Amino acid sequence: MKRQFLKIFIAGIMVLAMNLISTEAYSQCAMCRATVESNVGTGSTDSDSQVGAGLNTGILYLMLIPYVLVGTVGFLWYKSNQKKKARMA
Repeated sequence: MKRQFLKIFIAGIMVLAMNLISTEAYSQCAMCRATVESNVGTGSTDSDSQVGAGLNTGILYLMLIPYVLVGTVGFLWYKSNQKKKARMA
């Protein structure tokens, strides 16, 4: 039990450190950048904000999928371990 807690604690510290140490990245995919630059270059209109909102939604969608998958696998693994413990007890 103590060893498992230590592993979880170390993993948590590592995740926290990675979040605090990370640098800002200004890189973008070439297609997104070209779309935004061409729309902004033509003048400020309502369609510019729609394109930006659509790109932001797409980025959030792509960012969310890995977290959902890892969370689902982790939840199923946790439930499986709980069932094993219940059978052994």
